[in-house]
Amino acid sequence: MIRYARETLESWDEAWPLVESHYHEIAHFQDLALKPNRDGYLQCEAAGGIRVYTVRDDGRLVGYQVFLVSLNLHYSDSLQAIQDVLYLAPLLRGRLIGYRFIRWCDEQLRAEGVEVVAQHVKVKHDFGPMLTRMGYELMENVYVKRLI
Repeated sequence: MIRYARETLESWDEAWPLVESHYHEIAHFQDLALKPNRDGYLQCEAAGGIRVYTVRDDGRLVGYQVFLVSLNLHYSDSLQAIQDVLYLAPLLRGRLIGYRFIRWCDEQLRAEGVEVVAQHVKVKHDFGPMLTRMGYELMENVYVKRLI
């Protein structure tokens, strides 16, 4: 049975195998070592700036979405959420689970007073058309350049 939940970063170790799979699937610069700043994440969570949402299948972690939540520096009255990471195990894709999960996360954020949510979409795994059907709008493109 699929269940969505808000959790904390206490699930970090349990999530690590999924995080590694996620990295190998979508990281643009595969030669940059996967070394998340765990202390930084924990500090941000302790300050109330992180939301961790999970997907579990019969209790087993199979997906997650993490948001950075804060008042926007440009619009200081607007609480906004920026998706940091989103992952769903490949075997569960194409079954509306991801769609329902994103919709559920939106509802959780709305209930907290989040006014705007931004979803990052990799070119390699473009789920932008689904987001458009969900009411999201394409706002900007981000270009990266490797300097070192």
